[in-house]
Amino acid sequence: MDAATEAFVGHRNLLFTVAYEMLGSAADAEDVLQETWLRWAGVDLSTVRDQRAYLVRITTRQALSRLRTLGRRKESYVGPWLPEPLLTTPDVAEDIELADSVSMAMLLVLETLTPTERAVFVLREVFDLAYDEIAEAVDKSPAAVRQIAHRARAHVAARRPRGAVSPAQTRDALEAFQQAIETGDLQRLLDMLAPDIVLLTDGGGLKQAALAPVVGAGQVAHVLGRIAPTASLQPVQVNGHPALIVRLDGDIDTVITVRIDDGLITGLYALRNPEKLSYMERETTVSR
Repeated sequence: MDAATEAFVGHRNLLFTVAYEMLGSAADAEDVLQETWLRWAGVDLSTVRDQRAYLVRITTRQALSRLRTLGRRKESYVGPWLPEPLLTTPDVAEDIELADSVSMAMLLVLETLTPTERAVFVLREVFDLAYDEIAEAVDKSPAAVRQIAHRARAHVAARRPRGAVSPAQTRDALEAFQQAIETGDLQRLLDMLAPDIVLLTDGGGLKQAALAPVVGAGQVAHVLGRIAPTASLQPVQVNGHPALIVRLDGDIDTVITVRIDDGLITGLYALRNPEKLSYMERETTVSR
């Protein structure tokens, strides 16, 4: 490989992760990587002091541009919009900070930030870039970036899951959830759900799904009780955390992930849009 290709391939997983955390879409992250490569291939490497930082800067700028386009696209989306799930490798769960940053719950929190706030938060809190490096990526002064980082950090802290939840806790909750669904024991299911639980179902207008959030343990249990008795539930690792795949006739029908606060399931995310399930067929590597 030539030097440009070698550098790009060497940092590809990192660049994909940056783009994915900014966009919540693996397909769009891949498009950003294509655009990054086209720009990187035309760079005079003798002028580049830090190849990693330079590549991250290109990726961030392309992701910011696409994020603004995605925002307009989401305005006309049918029903709730959920991030595109990734079938992740087991080692992702071992990096607790990385797993937390790509979790469905966190990606949904990041959706509440402005594009620039999201870029600054991801680059600073997840990838630990210096303020001057981030400033170059988002075309702001280092002082402005510090203010944006502080604001974004406070915003995320107020909305992220309360307290650390271990993979074992999530796995136990999902195992009990699976047994409750498979046995029809709705009372057991109700015992696991927070009274104010919110269920979001993303069908994208292509699969049957609730067009608004379903709120309350009773309402959510009623919806879950309608999961087809012929469905099989398969435990997997999605975005660095335990999750379930619902299969019908062997095909992926739904991917279910959860948010847990204080030992109860407070958020339940069911992704059914078939256009968002292609990354569930093979493992994706994310890295810092």
